[in-house]
Amino acid sequence: MSTLLVTGANRGIGLELVRQYASDNQRVIACCRNPDDAAELTALAQVHEVTIQPLDVANFEAIDALVKAWDHGPIDILINNAGIFGPKVQAENDWRQSFGHMDYDVWAEVLRTNLMAPLKMAEAFAALVAASEHKKIVTISSAVSSIAETETGIYAYRTSKSAVNMAMATLANELRGQGIAVGLFCPGWVKTRMGGEGASVTPRQSIAGLRQRIEELNADQSPRLIRYNGDVIPW
Repeated sequence: MSTLLVTGANRGIGLELVRQYASDNQRVIACCRNPDDAAELTALAQVHEVTIQPLDVANFEAIDALVKAWDHGPIDILINNAGIFGPKVQAENDWRQSFGHMDYDVWAEVLRTNLMAPLKMAEAFAALVAASEHKKIVTISSAVSSIAETETGIYAYRTSKSAVNMAMATLANELRGQGIAVGLFCPGWVKTRMGGEGASVTPRQSIAGLRQRIEELNADQSPRLIRYNGDVIPW
């Protein structure tokens, strides 16, 4: 039995990650900001080996406290899934990450959650990952991070994902000597609260693909951004 730690586990693809891995008899530490509001996650914990842990990844002191109090043994797969999109023009008529309307405090918040928090999690839990059998650190990125294929708008979200790609690619090179594999994956455009109902991929399809990509991940690979279906996305 493997042990996984999943952040942002109370909804969307995080919840589906917990559901699929736990249903496959894996042990999951499911982290979310407000466990009291995570009814579906609580239901999973009642029938599978799921431990719910309160954690706001933007609170770095909370991450340190979690590691200090850790009593769950080594972590085979650390999945940095927690993230925020920021203001949405189409869905919310909120222009604060659009050119001419940028809210720089919002931008800083998105960067802290999507860029800094995954690296902080990796720093905090690397020793526990290194002590495991599978030794994998995974971060959920996005195709909109691609500079080669960039379009317009959503400055905060795009730049946060581009930056976390660089951070994790650097980390992959740094941790390779310890046998730790670091992966970057795009889940696709998924039908979640973040993705919206117009999205083309269900959470079940996305996570089934992501699990296969995570299974294939090894420390000898050069850093790449890979879509859930195996396609390589240009940086």
